[in-house]
Amino acid sequence: MNVFYVISNEQKDPGQETAQYIRRYLSDRGRTCYLREHGKKAASGQCHYTDAKRIPEEVECVLVLGGDGTLLHAARDLVGRQLPLLGVNMGTLGYLAEVERKTIPEVLDGLIADEYMIEERMMLSGAAWHQDRVLMNDIALNDIVITRNGKMRVVDFNIYVDGVFLYSYAADGIIVSTPTGSTGYSLSVGGPIVSPASSMLLLTAIAPHTMNARPIVLPPDVEVVVEIGSGHEDNTDGAEAAFDGDTCVKLNAGDRIVVSRAGQRTRLIKTKNTSFLELLREKMNK
Repeated sequence: MNVFYVISNEQKDPGQETAQYIRRYLSDRGRTCYLREHGKKAASGQCHYTDAKRIPEEVECVLVLGGDGTLLHAARDLVGRQLPLLGVNMGTLGYLAEVERKTIPEVLDGLIADEYMIEERMMLSGAAWHQDRVLMNDIALNDIVITRNGKMRVVDFNIYVDGVFLYSYAADGIIVSTPTGSTGYSLSVGGPIVSPASSMLLLTAIAPHTMNARPIVLPPDVEVVVEIGSGHEDNTDGAEAAFDGDTCVKLNAGDRIVVSRAGQRTRLIKTKNTSFLELLREKMNK
């Protein structure tokens, strides 16, 4: 690789100290490196953090400095460009941002020498509907989470898979996640850990008010509909859907979220042949 672009989290890389180090390191070795400017707003309403239109066409790789959240932002913003992403963990724990700060020189040398692999990760496409009107469309790499909004009360969720009624939950929320998202919010509420190399949809209830609720694993090509049940007609006491913990839409009784596998995929760079199980063991022992 010869041309790089760096996105750094302003809170975790103040003054772009690490980003500037990377640019100098690459420049000293005859490579080109662009930096995303801190404090510069995205030009398009479709962008949440980084505007893909501002990334030069010759860029071959995007380095994302921060944590898993920063990498999720980058994956969603740049999905149309299909640029491979490499996450550098500037926080405490990262499943997506696998590279540690101390190993940056070694990792950059590997990229320059074209010694790397690219993993493709499944994404979700979600649409929020009110009757026959679409409220919002968006994508997610980790998960789409539908939770209560307003008073501290449970919400009734009706789940349909490919048009067939599956189950009703009285719970604080429902998580629809990808294998990549299985180590995120889904894991914290008792969902299964799934290899990110696989393709499937995971359904996990948040604090279900029943003794027999279990996470459900579904094939990747099904359509999942999460409908907000009756009894929550007050607009202040409905629900809310969040895409990768970022963009949100409010829902009321009868509204629904339709989730399926997205046509786009996220491309992540791996510079060392570390298996998912090895990474999992390392992260869970921290």
